[in-house]
Amino acid sequence: MGRHGERPERTAPPEVFYGGAEARKYTASSRVADVQRRLTERALELLALPGGGPKLLLDVGCGSCLSGDVLTEAGHAWVGCDIAGAMLEVAGEREVEGGLCLRDMGQGVGARPGVFDGAVSISAVQWLCNADRSSHNPYRRLKAFFESLYRCLARGARAVLQFYPESPAQAELITSSAMRAGFSGGLVVDYPNSTRAKKYFLTLMVGAAPGPLPEARDGEEGGGAPPGEVRVGERARSRKRGRAGADAGKGGRSWVLKKKDQRRMRGDLNVPADTRYTGRKRHKPRF
Repeated sequence: MGRHGERPERTAPPEVFYGGAEARKYTASSRVADVQRRLTERALELLALPGGGPKLLLDVGCGSCLSGDVLTEAGHAWVGCDIAGAMLEVAGEREVEGGLCLRDMGQGVGARPGVFDGAVSISAVQWLCNADRSSHNPYRRLKAFFESLYRCLARGARAVLQFYPESPAQAELITSSAMRAGFSGGLVVDYPNSTRAKKYFLTLMVGAAPGPLPEARDGEEGGGAPPGEVRVGERARSRKRGRAGADAGKGGRSWVLKKKDQRRMRGDLNVPADTRYTGRKRHKPRF
């Protein structure tokens, strides 16, 4: 968990954050296992795999393969890739049944064209929006990931990527990057009216979409976000506090915060921190 509730991806690169101790702690948590199971089951539902026997699936950002256990129980073969070697070591100790690959998804998934019948990803894609090194550019990393994912899927296959966006702008960046790579589809947002239970599933198709996107779930659901995640909506809600007039329009607080978020997602390391003075108008001295 990040310090003081900070998002993990803002704390350290994934291969550092999920080191040996954190990888084992994460895998041993019954709460994390339950959340991962329910998210993977929902991803499989949205994947809508056709009948006719087991499929070969790709699990992107598989971690210690809690999601892979669900794929195995559903009768499918799978290959999992992750950048955190410690997580894959724990998966190996657990003797999971899928193939494991140490891979940075921001450099592409590295698979042969058309080899997979579908792909899932649980709580991983948002990491691509961070610039952990000076050579990292979120736009280029998202482009490399989605273009390689598109190539490795069979014609007509789907990919369902569950992720926790830090802001609406980040969700739009991830979705638009997928569309530019050739996918059709879009976001399915379960429990959209619940801050705690809201879940984002980017549901993608290779080729023309066979019909409308699957319906999102509504109402309430338990579970919330994994430890250390900031739930989408909390930051946006805090920005609305204070004088309404000060936030409205170009140059207001909301506008300034949005522009700063966009700069951070482009990898700009020189963006000033947000404070209570952000967006406040400075009055000229009268002399």
